[in-house]
Amino acid sequence: MVISPGAKADLEHSGYRIVGENEHSAVEVCRWTKKSILNEGVCYKEKFYKDLQGIESHRCIQMTPSLPFCDNKCVFCWRNVDLTHPSWRGEIDEPKEILDEAIEAQRSLLSGFKGNPDADRSKWEDAQRPTLCAISLAGEPTIYPKLGGLIEECNRRDISTFLVTNGQHPECLETITEPSQLYISAVAPSEKTYVRVCRPLLQDPWRRLNDSLELMPSFDCIKVLRFTLVKGWNLEDPSGYAKLVEKAEPDFVEPKGYMFVGHSRERLEMDNMPNHSEIKEFANKLARETNYEVSDESEASRVVLLKK
Repeated sequence: MVISPGAKADLEHSGYRIVGENEHSAVEVCRWTKKSILNEGVCYKEKFYKDLQGIESHRCIQMTPSLPFCDNKCVFCWRNVDLTHPSWRGEIDEPKEILDEAIEAQRSLLSGFKGNPDADRSKWEDAQRPTLCAISLAGEPTIYPKLGGLIEECNRRDISTFLVTNGQHPECLETITEPSQLYISAVAPSEKTYVRVCRPLLQDPWRRLNDSLELMPSFDCIKVLRFTLVKGWNLEDPSGYAKLVEKAEPDFVEPKGYMFVGHSRERLEMDNMPNHSEIKEFANKLARETNYEVSDESEASRVVLLKK
């Protein structure tokens, strides 16, 4: 086990469920899944992409196969980055085992909604059979050696996959089975800013990211470039970000505001959290620098959607 008993207890106390024999995978129910079951709103991903992929927040499972592994220690990360390792350690659980246990853990975490009079019973029943796997909870999924197999296992069960990566492993992106939707988090317009914001642990991190961006046009799935923007750190230089967009040729771009939550509060201040109007202003500037246009937004999540 890579995670210490104390760290595991802390994670479970905060809502995680560790799955798999070797305990390198985890599930946490997204607050938007809960809100959707209560008919109190849906995730911006459903708002933006439902017509393309039939995404439904109440049927999404938020998980990771690489909980203790990441090669960046981003200042804006709401997770405890001191728990992570930059390269794989220990034994490897099989994709089927991880997915089986992740679904069971999700069902257990949602069991209380069955008797909740405010819950939508139909949605709760649907939620027992996830149709979307967001491989994005924590850690860097491209470090998991059998990531392609996990995507294939989801495909066999008619579960769509959102893969969110920091782009530090282009060699993985060259070989994996394509997900339903690929997100690359670029988060900086220059190498200097990238090193300052992401605090990478690997050599040549800017080259690695750019190699991944150059691979993005070769994917046939839906492709999204995400910029998590932190006031005073990387909410700057839209022309620099525009060069990354030009290189990656994504279908969509998501400028998204940093949220002052979790362990990021130990590294940043409330003033580093931009408001939605600042994200909209940045998105409009980025649109003018590219051939993309603003097409949607979610104020609750402080994110704007740009598309070609």
